[in-house]
Amino acid sequence: QVQLIESGGGLVQAGGSLRLSCAASVRTFSNKAMGWFRQAPGKEREFVAAISWDGLTLYYPDSVKGRFAISRDNAKNTVSLQMNSLKPEDTAVYYCVGGNRLFASTDERGYDYWGQGTQVTVSS
Repeated sequence: QVQLIESGGGLVQAGGSLRLSCAASVRTFSNKAMGWFRQAPGKEREFVAAISWDGLTLYYPDSVKGRFAISRDNAKNTVSLQMNSLKPEDTAVYYCVGGNRLFASTDERGYDYWGQGTQVTVSS
């Protein structure tokens, strides 16, 4: 069974930064694409970032491109999301996801494992 444990959420002022981390309890982490999704109150879940198994292919939606950066450490079974220049509209619960696939997907149906989520709140 794969477990994904997120950490690093919290409250930050607009313009600030946060770094989310996700620890995966799986031996085959290095052959899994990983990503992040978020869901704000009353809104649909949306794609935030994704990274291929080797860390060479990255995907971002326009809403976070240039502000967020996803990375992974296959030796430590972790994936991180560095979030800079945060805006109030980034407020949401952020979910770490993992898929039984090498290459990343922007579609949540491409992922098999989900963390419990971590709250990010950006005040104006």
